[in-house]
Amino acid sequence: MADVVAFKKEEPNGLLLRETNGAVLRLTLNNPPANALSIALMQALAAELDAVAVAKDIKVVAIAASGKVFSAGHDLKEMTLHRADEDGGKAFFERAIRLAADIMLKITKLPQAVIAEIDGLATAAGCQLVASCDLAICTDTSTFCAPGVNIGLFCSTPMVALSRAAHRKQAMEMLLTGETIDASTAKDFGIVNRIVPQQYLRQVVDKYASVIASKSPQALKIGKEAFYRQADMTIADAYDYAVGVMVENMLASDAQEGIGAFLGKRLPEWKED
Repeated sequence: MADVVAFKKEEPNGLLLRETNGAVLRLTLNNPPANALSIALMQALAAELDAVAVAKDIKVVAIAASGKVFSAGHDLKEMTLHRADEDGGKAFFERAIRLAADIMLKITKLPQAVIAEIDGLATAAGCQLVASCDLAICTDTSTFCAPGVNIGLFCSTPMVALSRAAHRKQAMEMLLTGETIDASTAKDFGIVNRIVPQQYLRQVVDKYASVIASKSPQALKIGKEAFYRQADMTIADAYDYAVGVMVENMLASDAQEGIGAFLGKRLPEWKED
C-alpha cells in the first residue's frame, strides 16, 4: 500500500503518495482534481527527490498521478491569491516558479532513471514535468499542452524542458499556439517514448523500470550524467568529454565485472554504487 509522505489535514490521502517495489520508487501526484503543482506538493516532491538521490537501494523512479489529469501545472488559484501581497505577488511567483525549475533540474541530475507515467492531461508545468523525465510512457487518451499564451502568460519555463525534448519547431508550435496535442502527436514530437492502452500502463512502466533496475548502477549514474552534460556541447567538445567519461567508466568495478561476465558467459553481479 502507498505511504503518505506529505499531506494536508483536510486531505488524509496526502498530496504525494510513495510506493516502493524492490528497487523501484513510485511517486504519485495526489492533489485532486487537477494535480496542480501547489507549493506544498512541489515541496513534497522536491524532498522525495533529494532523499532518493542518496538512496542506494532505489534504481528507478516512476512519477505517476491519480485521477484523470496528470498535472495542470502551477496552482493558478494559489498564485492569484498572492496578487494581494504588498509586492503584487512577485516574491511568491518567483518562489513557486523557481521551486518548479529546481525540481526539473533535480530530475535530470538524479543518478537514477526517472520515468513519467501519464494517463490524462499534462499541461503547462505538468507538461514540463513530463518533458524533464528521462523516459515518458502514456496512455492512448493522454493529451499535452503548453497553454500559457492563451491566458497572456507564455510558458517560458516549460519551454526549457520542451525545447530539449521535442524538436525545435514542434516545441515552438506548442508554445505559440497553446493548442492541445494528442498522444500520437506527442510521440511524433519526441515528448513521450511509448503509447499504451490504459489497462497496460502500469504494467509497461513496471517492465521498463525492471529492465533498467537490472543494469549496473555505476553505469547508469555515469551515463545519465554524461548524457545531459554533452547535450549542450559542440560535437567536438562532446566527443572529448565522452572519451574521458568512457575511459573512467572502463576503470570502474562494474565495467570490469560486466565485461568479465560477458566473456565468461555468466550473469554479472553488480556492486552497490
